[in-house]
Amino acid sequence: MRFGVPPVGNDALSWANDLRRWLARTWDNLTFKDAAASATQDGTLLWDPVGGHPVVSKGGEWRQIVLANGTAILGQDVDINAAAADTAYKIPFDAIELSDITLTGSPLTDITFNESGLYLITFTAQAESTSAARVDFRFWPRINNVDIPGSTIVSSLHSNGSTMVVTRTALFQINAGDMLNAMWAATATSGRLKAHAATAYAPSSPSVTMAITTIRA
Repeated sequence: MRFGVPPVGNDALSWANDLRRWLARTWDNLTFKDAAASATQDGTLLWDPVGGHPVVSKGGEWRQIVLANGTAILGQDVDINAAAADTAYKIPFDAIELSDITLTGSPLTDITFNESGLYLITFTAQAESTSAARVDFRFWPRINNVDIPGSTIVSSLHSNGSTMVVTRTALFQINAGDMLNAMWAATATSGRLKAHAATAYAPSSPSVTMAITTIRA
C-alpha cells in the first residue's frame, strides 16, 4: 500500500517527524503506473508493476526503459568438429557474461531466457576446411527443439586450410523459459569451426561467438 503526505495535526513536531520518515521512504521511489496514468506530457517517469520495468511518457504513449538484464556474451575458444557429415549438431559455448540468461547442458549448448521480450542476437562462426574439395557449412537457430524456418546460413569453402567468417544478426521474440540452440552442420568432416591461437602480434580468435541483447519486453 502506498501512503500520501502525512496529514498536518496539532503537534507540529510529530508531524515534522512523520514527514521526514515519509520522505525517507518515498523520495527515491518511482510512482507506480496505474490505469489512471496519462502519457500526454512527455518526460513522466513511472514504474510499471505489470511489466516489471520503468516507463517514460513520449509522444502520447508509455515507452519501456530497458534495464541491464536479459543479456549474454558467449564464445568458444577451441575447435568444434563434426563427427559425421550432413548431421545437425548443437554448438557448445562458454559463458563470458550472463544476465537473466542461463547456459546449461553437457556440453554447454542450451541457452535459456528467464524473461520474455524482443532480443537482438548476433551469431558469428569461423569455418575452416582441411580438404581441397568443396565443403558446405550450414548454421541455424533452434528454439524449444524446433528449427526456425527460413533461418539457415549457407557458406562454402573450396581450398585446403582456407578460413571463412560467417555472421548474422536477427531479432527474436522470446518467451520466458524458451531454450535456444545454435545449430550447425557440414557436408564433410573436413569442415570444422576453427579457433586460432594468439600470435606475437595479434590475440587469439574464438571459433564461435554469440551476443544477446534485450530490445524491449
